[in-house]
Amino acid sequence: MVKNKKGKQQQSNQPNKQNDQKEALTLQDQLNGDVLAKLKLAKKSLVEEAQAKEEERQAQLVFERKQREKNMSFEELLEKYGDHGTKF
Repeated sequence: MVKNKKGKQQQSNQPNKQNDQKEALTLQDQLNGDVLAKLKLAKKSLVEEAQAKEEERQAQLVFERKQREKNMSFEELLEKYGDHGTKF
């Protein structure tokens, strides 16, 4: 009968260990979820920042092109856009 008591005790300890492991996995999953959420937020902010920089770079290029065109002489403008053969 002593063996039966030990067997029962061992069997009763195993479910507790399984419950502890399930709780630990659940906590680990929650932590992973939190970390994943933070990483997604960081990625989103980096993507937005990159898009803002790209838009700013494009706007700067347009501005510089207009400034160069504004500073061109008549001869340079004529060479660039050419004479389309229309007379007024």
